[in-house]
Amino acid sequence: MPGGEPARASQERWLRARGYLNKHRSELTAAAQELYPAAWRVAGTPLLALPHWIPAAPVPLGQVTLSWRPDAAPGALTGLEPESESARPLRQDGTRYPSYAEALGELSRPRLLENRVCYRLLGASAGPPGTHLTFGAGRYFDMINLCEATAHELAAATLDGRVRASRRAPAARLPLRSLIGDPTDFRRRPVMAAVSALILRRCGIQDEIRNEPWMILHWRDPSKVATGGGLYQVAPVGMFQPSHDAGWNHANDFSLWRTFVRELSEELLGSGEDYGSDATPIDYGRWPLYAELTAARQSGALRVYWLGLGVDPLTLVADMLAVAVFDAPLFDSLIATGARGNDEGHTDGFPFTAATIDRFTREEAMQPAGAALLRTAWHHRGTLLPP
Repeated sequence: MPGGEPARASQERWLRARGYLNKHRSELTAAAQELYPAAWRVAGTPLLALPHWIPAAPVPLGQVTLSWRPDAAPGALTGLEPESESARPLRQDGTRYPSYAEALGELSRPRLLENRVCYRLLGASAGPPGTHLTFGAGRYFDMINLCEATAHELAAATLDGRVRASRRAPAARLPLRSLIGDPTDFRRRPVMAAVSALILRRCGIQDEIRNEPWMILHWRDPSKVATGGGLYQVAPVGMFQPSHDAGWNHANDFSLWRTFVRELSEELLGSGEDYGSDATPIDYGRWPLYAELTAARQSGALRVYWLGLGVDPLTLVADMLAVAVFDAPLFDSLIATGARGNDEGHTDGFPFTAATIDRFTREEAMQPAGAALLRTAWHHRGTLLPP
């Protein structure tokens, strides 16, 4: 066999590092944040952001505008460079896996791993009077090949003792991360952003169910997801992408609101991801859930806000931060507050209180985007949850 023992040893090292990454993402995130300026951290959490990415106050989602650049040049980096070799083990034939996604698919495949079309984030500005985001075309594996590979590199270096988790890592010991450089420079690499939304239930004056606001959190199962496994996160969360790769969906689904409704339906209401849009675009106006939630926004029973954008220091994945505030009757008619399993882990309800915010941002293992959303939403609770 051409690969023989070197290939087996290479794959075993890769699997150990992948396992270490999934078990120690929180500790590795704490180490990774030290590689970047402390001034970039959002609300004292590890999430990284430039000042113009975080608005001074919640922005109604209707004031977030999107633009499309079909002629955008590809990012300079792909994750296939020689610097990524430590995250790409040898195959049985003795050659190296050409990409991290291929290694992940063959050696430790999660339940969800598909190279879907995505909207690639090119730029963001959150100044008054609203937020503007620019996108081009991309693919999910563009993110996996750079972002998960970069996280894997740090896990492997920490596991091997080449990097101490409590200290800054010399650039020479993290060649791929060093090649990427500034993680906020979206010209250097393809950036596929997720829409991460915190769901809040607003209490009524005579609420008989709860006397405090309630929120939904999600635990991500590492056996089911390619990124963020073993961590808590807000819900719903999903890549900003069309519902299917068929070309007619690209313009029809190019909407943060439509993405939010689809993800809420999938993660919190248990629906599938098959909308039949491989054959025809989704008719959002005739989808009962979409129509109900859109009417709720118009009546004020549901208010959706943009809270900014940030980058995870471990994976360098970008998250767009949103909060959806449901009046109690609408929430209770749609969303169960107990534990519920889904395709990516399980969700559960928790009180939206200072104690709970402290627990999940200081004690539990939580994704930086989720922690930043909790802290930022709590800071703006007077706007989000007026008396």
